[in-house]
Amino acid sequence: MPSKVARRSVLASIPAIGAASVVRKARASNPATVRFAFFGDEVETLAYELLIERFHQEFPSITVEAVPVASRNIPPVGNTLPSGGYPEWLRQSFTSGSPPDVFMLGYRDIGRYVTRGLVEPLNPYLSGSSIFSEDDFYPAALDAFRSPFLNDNELGALPQNASSLVVYYNTEIFDAMGIDRPEFGWSWDEFASAASALTLDLDDDGRIDVHGLAFEPSITRYAPFIWGAGGEIYDDLHAPTKLLIDTAEARAGIQWLSWLGAAGLNVTPTAAEARELDDTRRFRSGHAAMLIQSRRVTTFLRQNSAISWDVAPLPAGKTPVNLLHSDGLAMYVGTKDKEAAWAFIEFAMGPVGQTLLAESGRTVPSLRSIAESDAFMKGTSISDALGFGFRPKSAQVFLDNVEVSRRLPSEIGWSSVVRGLDEELKNAFYGGSPVEETVQKMLSRTSFVFESSSTMQRRLFQLTVGGPESED
Repeated sequence: MPSKVARRSVLASIPAIGAASVVRKARASNPATVRFAFFGDEVETLAYELLIERFHQEFPSITVEAVPVASRNIPPVGNTLPSGGYPEWLRQSFTSGSPPDVFMLGYRDIGRYVTRGLVEPLNPYLSGSSIFSEDDFYPAALDAFRSPFLNDNELGALPQNASSLVVYYNTEIFDAMGIDRPEFGWSWDEFASAASALTLDLDDDGRIDVHGLAFEPSITRYAPFIWGAGGEIYDDLHAPTKLLIDTAEARAGIQWLSWLGAAGLNVTPTAAEARELDDTRRFRSGHAAMLIQSRRVTTFLRQNSAISWDVAPLPAGKTPVNLLHSDGLAMYVGTKDKEAAWAFIEFAMGPVGQTLLAESGRTVPSLRSIAESDAFMKGTSISDALGFGFRPKSAQVFLDNVEVSRRLPSEIGWSSVVRGLDEELKNAFYGGSPVEETVQKMLSRTSFVFESSSTMQRRLFQLTVGGPESED
């Protein structure tokens, strides 16, 4: 299996898919340079470099300068994604005097940049596009980048993907143990039963060699199970003022997922074991039968996995539900050549660009037509050129998830809330803290953050769009 592939040889293997008919030449008469910042591992970075090379073929008067920030698909021990410091780098770039013209960011970070007045509203550009329209995108992905701090709830970025959480599972061990491969609608009980049956001590030494399940206990993993139990997490998606987790339904979701940990069913690695070997490496080496993750680890698993694997939906509680994972491309409001910057965004988020990224395995395309094409469903050209076979076979699972995916807030104080939630959820999962105690600690740790954030949110809203202050 080749570890390095010449970019141009890969580029030559990618069909043009009618590029000339779906892109237009840059209108800028003078040469322009666009600095594009993104995070990624080696394979992801290659995909973006291929994207840039194809763009240069179509827009020779515009030079895109890649600014990749290394970020592995799987984190080093003890850290979470992205592992290369991209969020910190991006924040600092706007105070260092050399911000990128176009930059990637997750939808949960859009509030931070919009409220600081750093992003160019993209609705006028989208409305004037001859390449795509709003109707071509999955609404859930597009809406995630709208902001009440932009006039008429405009877009602060265009989504490149509409990912979600799935269960990656080892098909060989499922078959060997005589366990039915999971399908849409499998229940929490069926999921727990499979995880228990697949937790194995292979050499009878009293130590678990294969864990039935691996995942990071955080609010981004707990959210679908809280919602799936009929509970809620926040009171308002756009301007949350409090948590709503102190209900029987929300507690049921928290308690069930925590019960899978070492203090309960004991089908997952302990905290110490997770520090020794991260979840994705544990799964790809055959030491975890199932893994809960988003689309992003697909590139790593295709290239490095020693097992046969596929994906399945999350098990369903009272109702099937998932969590949206979506990155987008934003334009810096102070960029010198906005026409050139938009030309690159339009190309990257258009059919040619999204096809390239989909074939790499990196994304669940936000353009419906590309998501339903062979580029995503069968992972064609780039996968073959890089030397790894197509997986997952059940890519349709990601598309089925789009309609049932919800999202977490993106307002400026939510990241502080998340830190408190994650720490307490880890205590519950690894240490067996009672759910009532966990909920009360999460409430107490976040009440001040919400109070401070609410005041700031009202003031920012009044300053940016002239909205009235709340009468509460």
